[in-house]
Amino acid sequence: MPVQGRTREQLRQSIGYNLGALKSGTATGGSTNTLVDVNTFRGGDDTYNGKLVLVTDATDGTTQTTQFANDYTASTNTIRFQQNSSFTVVSGDSYEIWDSPYEPSIIHDFINQAIIDATGQVYDPIENPDMSTTASKSAHTALHADGKALRFDIPSNISIINHIYYRSSVSFTRLHACNSAWDSNVTSTIVASVDTEDKKQGTGSLKLLTTSADGGDIAGDTFASKDISKYDYIEFWIKSTVGTSSGNLKIHLHSAAITEGIANSGSLEALSIPALTADTWTYVRIALANPETDTAIIAIALEHDADLDDCQIRLDDIKVVQNDTAIWEIFPKHLWKLDRGSRDLVMTQDGKFAAGYSMLKITGGDKPALLSADSGTSEIDDSYIIARATGLAFASASGGPNTDPDQLRQQSAFWLGLAEQSKRAFPLLITGRAVE
Repeated sequence: MPVQGRTREQLRQSIGYNLGALKSGTATGGSTNTLVDVNTFRGGDDTYNGKLVLVTDATDGTTQTTQFANDYTASTNTIRFQQNSSFTVVSGDSYEIWDSPYEPSIIHDFINQAIIDATGQVYDPIENPDMSTTASKSAHTALHADGKALRFDIPSNISIINHIYYRSSVSFTRLHACNSAWDSNVTSTIVASVDTEDKKQGTGSLKLLTTSADGGDIAGDTFASKDISKYDYIEFWIKSTVGTSSGNLKIHLHSAAITEGIANSGSLEALSIPALTADTWTYVRIALANPETDTAIIAIALEHDADLDDCQIRLDDIKVVQNDTAIWEIFPKHLWKLDRGSRDLVMTQDGKFAAGYSMLKITGGDKPALLSADSGTSEIDDSYIIARATGLAFASASGGPNTDPDQLRQQSAFWLGLAEQSKRAFPLLITGRAVE
């Protein structure tokens, strides 16, 4: 993947210079309807009349105004705007002056069109579960085989799949198999039982039937003391009959007996569960907040941190894992395929048995993002974007072969040719399977 760095602003300016349509500089003064630059402006009166002027406020770098130049006075190096700007132009503000028919909004469209034209040949690398950011490390869902399912929803941010991996081993300690009902400080609104039919592992799953659940309602269970200080994640299956938002439910790990005042009664970990889709088993991974203190965990609890009214919550196979000990093995490609219509990963029968009961990992990529802000950067090679957008801009202004005195079509062909040369340097995506 090419190394990137230029922002949309830098791309736009490079394209403007290629077009011969851009003059840029730094204001030495101004007002709400004037721009002064005694260092850069050249030419006589009216030199910049009718040109489009983009000014960026130097105080924050984000506030911009785009105005048409109504008049230029050479003796004072002053451009007067057709209308007042959104802020007072002062010394230090940066500006761009664009010739017709080009203007920044049009150039932005051509930049994004260049990105779209490269989609399918370049992707933003993605790994799911993604362990590269603090947010994704904190709490996320993951694909997990259970020895029965053949279909798995492909995460929405994945457009191409290079490989599927399965976790063949990981160091773990099971906190609760959920084969028995929780009976420690179960709030009166919650009835705990074991469901031997709807389960993911072992002989059953924990079923928590909740009636008019309020925030703070809990159900918990105790067990022999466990030192989990060497582990960094808790993992479990969960299913809710109602959709939830992140943090509506929490998992607590305790070093003391559970009481109604759950937050103040030995809860060493209070972990928010990610958003859940109704009636769907979801495998959840949550980073432990303070594993070094978790040397004597004796209880676990589920807390309703929001009013979910009447619902059923199921839990299964709650364990803590040492993430760095995971061994990932590639899943042979003949054992899986893609159902593009439903965006499903589909295992063969042999694949189902090969995956067994293990977490899955996808490596692949997402479509390159379009740029919507001047600070944004693209995953696609800058030289390609600049050349492609320049060629598109020249073509848009050519007016056709019979009305092209400036030979803009020839210029367009030149720059589009450079773009194709840059595209040929893109890395080949030999192993990828397109999801869409």
